[in-house]
Amino acid sequence: MKKIVYTFTLLLFGTCVMAQGQPHATVFSNFNYNLSQEENNFKAFEVNRAYLGYNRSLSENFKAKVTFDVGNNNSGSAYTAFLKIASISWKANENMNVNFGMIGAKNFKFMEKNWGRRYIYKSLQDKHKWANSADVGVSLDYKFNSKLSLDAQVLNGEGYKKEQEANGLFRGSAGMTYNATYNLVLRVLYDVVPRESYAAGDSPQNTTTAAMAYSGDGYRLGLEYNLQENAKNVTDQERTGISAYGSYDLSNGMSLFGRYDELASDQDWNISKDGSYMIVGIEKEMVKGVKVALNYQSWTNASENAEAEESVFLNFEYKF
Repeated sequence: MKKIVYTFTLLLFGTCVMAQGQPHATVFSNFNYNLSQEENNFKAFEVNRAYLGYNRSLSENFKAKVTFDVGNNNSGSAYTAFLKIASISWKANENMNVNFGMIGAKNFKFMEKNWGRRYIYKSLQDKHKWANSADVGVSLDYKFNSKLSLDAQVLNGEGYKKEQEANGLFRGSAGMTYNATYNLVLRVLYDVVPRESYAAGDSPQNTTTAAMAYSGDGYRLGLEYNLQENAKNVTDQERTGISAYGSYDLSNGMSLFGRYDELASDQDWNISKDGSYMIVGIEKEMVKGVKVALNYQSWTNASENAEAEESVFLNFEYKF
């Protein structure tokens, strides 16, 4: 009887708490079929990721957010839950906002939003681990006017799946977003990862990103260029990443989309991960919060005589 009363009390308390805030969930799943093999082609149904979270406004100027990331992670079992967001946001005034705790990082947020199809494929920096999507630290956003805004962040640098390393070094960045016209938005960001030692051949890693987003009548275009100097804190070791994407709206909630990525490293030091990636497909919004996309994906490594790895995906995203 005590267990029943205890369980009922927890459920009642949880219902009251949820009523004061906003729970949310997002799930990514797919069916994929590998076209590259002549026999025994790999095929699978997958649930790649689920985000479970809760938001609550504590006052007019303070908001709290918690989000768990459940997915197939190398750090755990097939489905491991990580605390991705645990933040407090303070709206200091009409122009400035400060975020503290486990926060969403700024490095590729603009590009990910413009690409708009995270459930199909990650943005370039996220996919190739140039930066983390979330980390522990503090960030500041300042809006000068309707056209110009600046942001800065100081983070542990290890991401949300690892604790701060013993060296205690921080990763920092500063960015600017400019609404050039009603249709065109420009973004630049400079990111620095300090070196762990002052030995010969060690240097701070610097990443410069320039991106644009253009929206027209029924279509969207995006382009980003990323340059990483002293990659992995090795002096004069450089790599670049370019990503272009677009979509065109059809009728009845359907749209065509495509994307092309290209990665290259100076003097081929990272050739095993250099190459080009292409996605083309069609997407349908079934109802609000539910999307499905049939698409073709192809990766070709930059090494000589490399053959394309081709797959067909049927991706799903559902939010509630």
